[in-house]
Amino acid sequence: MHDHSASERLASYADVLAGELPDTWTSTHLTADDKDDLAELTDRIWDLDLVAASLAEHPLQQAAVLSRSDGAQLVLIDRHDERDGFLLAAVAPHALPDEAYRAVPEPNGIALTDDPFLGAEQVANDLLVRYDRALAQVRHNALDGIQPSQPDRVVLTWQPDGSVATAPADDRAGTILAAHGFVQDPHSGIYRLESNDTQAQARALREIGPQLDALGIGTALQHPAARIAPTAASASMPPAPTGARTPTARTR
Repeated sequence: MHDHSASERLASYADVLAGELPDTWTSTHLTADDKDDLAELTDRIWDLDLVAASLAEHPLQQAAVLSRSDGAQLVLIDRHDERDGFLLAAVAPHALPDEAYRAVPEPNGIALTDDPFLGAEQVANDLLVRYDRALAQVRHNALDGIQPSQPDRVVLTWQPDGSVATAPADDRAGTILAAHGFVQDPHSGIYRLESNDTQAQARALREIGPQLDALGIGTALQHPAARIAPTAASASMPPAPTGARTPTARTR
């Protein structure tokens, strides 16, 4: 049976903690009724130490997700020992490719005192420092192989999994990309067009060319291994995707 007092205690602690952390954070409480959200959250917890060990024996029945304005997230969960307080872990961005996490140390979670004000000091001086460092590294890694665009040209780069990625220089191009199925990652700023439907992908690439051209923005398609910067050209004839990627498991 669900323990309402424990649930309220976790939610209240998270609300106070969010208000005490540097920058702007909000808190969302997930209960056992949010089964799918808890399962997805578990997969994204960026930890190979204290929190991972706890989850191995005690799957999430509730959690509080703290979200920062730039998209960074922390998750607060119950402890299952004789001590008071909670466990807090970083959450890995879900939109970045697995390869971006390679060789980046996990910002392992911490145990918090049952005082949320003291807990906020622990988070700010320890976990947040390591989390922001890890986030910066994976965002940098995600840009590897994607040539930055210029104000007068959008460079579209084929990815090993068949998707197309680009980092437009301004919102004018971003608006057009988003209207044609590109999804922006809030952490890296990269726009990605998935290859689940290759016909829809090809149609989107054909259609963005003229619309960008009307704004005085050229387009270019390239493979990540290209060594020579491509010349501005229409994206109306995209090359065939390079094939399915064999994903590299990301352990957290």
